Amino acid sequence: MDPLSDILSLLKPRNYMSAGFDAAGPWAIRFADQANTIKCGTIVSGQCYVSVEDLAGPVLLTAGSSFVLPRGRTFFLASDPDCPPVDAPLVFAKAQSGGIVQHNGGGECFIVSSRFALSGPHADMLLASLPPIVRIENDQDESSLRWSVERMMQELSNPQPGGFLVLQHLAHTVLVQALRLHLANAHTTGPSDRTGQTIPTAPNGPDIPDWFAALSDKQIATAIACIHGDPAHPWTLKELARHAGMSRSAFAARFRDVVAVPPMAYLTRWRMLLAGDRLTHSGLPISEIALSVGYESESAFSTAFKRVMGCAPRRYSNISATIEDQSL
Repeated sequence: MDPLSDILSLLKPRNYMSAGFDAAGPWAIRFADQANTIKCGTIVSGQCYVSVEDLAGPVLLTAGSSFVLPRGRTFFLASDPDCPPVDAPLVFAKAQSGGIVQHNGGGECFIVSSRFALSGPHADMLLASLPPIVRIENDQDESSLRWSVERMMQELSNPQPGGFLVLQHLAHTVLVQALRLHLANAHTTGPSDRTGQTIPTAPNGPDIPDWFAALSDKQIATAIACIHGDPAHPWTLKELARHAGMSRSAFAARFRDVVAVPPMAYLTRWRMLLAGDRLTHSGLPISEIALSVGYESESAFSTAFKRVMGCAPRRYSNISATIEDQSL
């Protein structure tokens, strides 16, 4: 798989709500209880404001704009940021997944959105570098994204047999395409809105990679693809620099500047994230998992895993299994 697919496979996003929202007049809605979720939506017609509690907003979204909210925080959608909000259950109480909700008669602002549960335990690590609001402007090359949204509108408006499965596939496509467009735009312009207002990112810790910045830089992305393509390979700084077409010193400096961690730290963290996923889902013994991520010694692997993930592999496996059981 490619690096973006790798990251999403660890997040394990599962779409469990896709709906249309058709509103008119003054309105504002508060969406709470978003923990361990990603929200993705497109403004089909009209406009609205989106804000994320304590993190960002209000940001104006116009027809054709899309947004991704990757932090799982309470957020607000509104026709006017000064309008007093009502809680979402009061508006969507009678709605079912796959439906269209009208508010105040509808006709002025239409939004198609999807909500994804994240069953992978690494969301904080993998999404920390994204801004609280990933906004895809309507003047970007978004023909594929627009097609998927239009198909979702058709499925929502005219339910057909198998529609739930179709909506799930379309929702995942919209999410991936939105992130692709964000990656294509991030390296050249940075996360900002049309007026130049910066949409802030949460500060990364000293050992948290900026995964998405890494994928938006062509030379660094080449090295990242090598790591993801063969994580068990005994990669060296010199070898990764050669694949990136750079000198070792220039590559090390550029990698740290773009990704926020040194290349070897990125390699180790990615190996440990893969190992954590395999400890949770594969049923393989620790010794085999250690080999699969480049460690011939189970002891050396356990030391590295505890340093990066915060606990020993066996304890991690037990904790993750308990969490998954509770989520079923």
